[in-house]
Amino acid sequence: MDFHAASIIVLFSLIALTCAEPVKFADCGSDVGKVVIVDIHPCPKQPCELHKGQAYAVNVTFNSEVESQTSKAIVHGVIAGVPIPFPIPIEDGCKSGIECPIQKAQSYHYVTQLPVKSEYPSIKLVVEWELRDDTGKDLFCIKFPVQIVS
Repeated sequence: MDFHAASIIVLFSLIALTCAEPVKFADCGSDVGKVVIVDIHPCPKQPCELHKGQAYAVNVTFNSEVESQTSKAIVHGVIAGVPIPFPIPIEDGCKSGIECPIQKAQSYHYVTQLPVKSEYPSIKLVVEWELRDDTGKDLFCIKFPVQIVS
């Protein structure tokens, strides 16, 4: 894919994200940052219905209270209070819309994909999404309900 085609894809992705309905979320312990807004596209109603075999655009806008050379995303599905690791394609936040190093008192847009595998069960759960700095503290930690459907 050439640069022009990649630029068009990024542009349309950003336009789609700006049209997304903000997701209601709970902060679950953002140690060194503050979440401003969470968008998941498409998610026309809440809890978000995640269809098996599809991927969803996730955009978390947050403000950093620290400097960090790196950032790492960790995602869990919480079922009956038990966190189960939920793999995502790119764990490196610096490859997900964030220009590293992260600066103190700056706003960032963490942008990535949430793939929903066909083999996942149809279930209601809570997604817990963390982005950690280079000391292991949470730049953000958010929880939001979803329902995986066929």
